[in-house]
Amino acid sequence: MSTVEAPRRALVIRGGWEGHAPVETTDLFLPFLREQGFDVTVSDSLDAYLDADALAATDLIVQCWTMGEITQEQSAGLADAVRAGTGLAGWHGGICDAFRAHTGYQWLTGGQFVMHPAEWLDHTVDVLPERADHPVLAGLPGRIPLHTEQYLVHTAPDVEVLATTTFAADDPGVPDEARGVTCPAVWTRRWGGGRVFVSTIGHKLDDLTDPTVRTLTERGLLWAAR
Repeated sequence: MSTVEAPRRALVIRGGWEGHAPVETTDLFLPFLREQGFDVTVSDSLDAYLDADALAATDLIVQCWTMGEITQEQSAGLADAVRAGTGLAGWHGGICDAFRAHTGYQWLTGGQFVMHPAEWLDHTVDVLPERADHPVLAGLPGRIPLHTEQYLVHTAPDVEVLATTTFAADDPGVPDEARGVTCPAVWTRRWGGGRVFVSTIGHKLDDLTDPTVRTLTERGLLWAAR
């Protein structure tokens, strides 16, 4: 009998709005996943969520699909797979600005994009001190400086917030209703037997190549994986 363990399986789902460069950004992480022992499959179709047998054998789903539409059957297939133990992870609009009209999907991910100021802003993502030893964050700086889109999101009450971002109180580029507001920027959650990781960072390619952001994202993928 062979004692060699089968590799874990990762499914990368990418598509939707091209402004978030779904191919280029996911390509950044394919070598990392393979180095971590994953057998990686890439799909440009949400119909991958209809293959229950394949999803049951998948340890991690990485989704980068901004906006677009998902059918009830596709969404249910994804949610059922995560509930059974398959991990789900992603960044920015590819996971929390997907399928805006589908509240069931938003419940699964634990949050949904609401707005961002029209211009890219200097801002920080701030690690919550009480979460600083979380496996996704351990040893990373407590403040991550960024010049990019700053997402305001609505989140479910049961997510585990790891880091937040605060909108400037006096920046004319920030809508009045968002000034001074602090909201989640990185979170995790459990969905049945599965784990979900969401980071709002990653509007453009160089956001994700920042060493701290890349490390945070890679760790989030591993944390979510079965």
